[in-house]
Amino acid sequence: MRAISSMATRHLLADLFQAAADAGLPAVDLESVGGVDAAARVAAGEPFDLVFLADDALARLAEAGHVDAGSVAPLALSQVAVAVASGSAEPAALVTAPAFDDAHGVRAALEQAESIGYSTGPSGTALVRMIDEWGLTAELGDRLVQARPGIPVARSLADGEVDLGFQQLSELVGQPGVRILGVLPGDCAIDTIFAGAVATASDDAADAASVLAFVTSDAAAEIVVRHAFGAPER
Repeated sequence: MRAISSMATRHLLADLFQAAADAGLPAVDLESVGGVDAAARVAAGEPFDLVFLADDALARLAEAGHVDAGSVAPLALSQVAVAVASGSAEPAALVTAPAFDDAHGVRAALEQAESIGYSTGPSGTALVRMIDEWGLTAELGDRLVQARPGIPVARSLADGEVDLGFQQLSELVGQPGVRILGVLPGDCAIDTIFAGAVATASDDAADAASVLAFVTSDAAAEIVVRHAFGAPER
């Protein structure tokens, strides 16, 4: 059985699929790529059984008939966090408290930073939109540095390419050379719901649905939380 996902959930899904296999469900071969590329490949008709993407991307695929709309199920809640370089090879510890008291603190940090790293995908798009809404786009200019494809913001921080980084918390936890300040405060939080669905190209929709039901069940929530995601409302 084949599944495709965006990079943000690759480690989580690997553990979830292993747990599903341990429970006697079919094994799943997972491929994780950029979310835009994943959606394009599904839309082109590549034969996957399961698709895991941000919920808005899945909704577009469902509307176009590439995944079964009735099968779409929330997998995990991802929060955007703020990080800086640590100067240490120690893996970044999980910090779930807000990095700043409110949006004013975030704006001040942006204005003071010499270079700001942000990711590709929905979280990076949302950050750029928020910066634009705050009227800071021109001021920040080329200090805004989007991570290159396949290069996480954590690495850009550790390598000294940027001094302030924004990425999904799950992508920062455990990475060397960075220190997580916390998640974005509530008045400017950027949250993404990742979800899964059975692809209409699947040759075994029943088995795919069984695996999907397992990985999105309450029984799998402990694995979701262990990977620094939140358990979404079901």
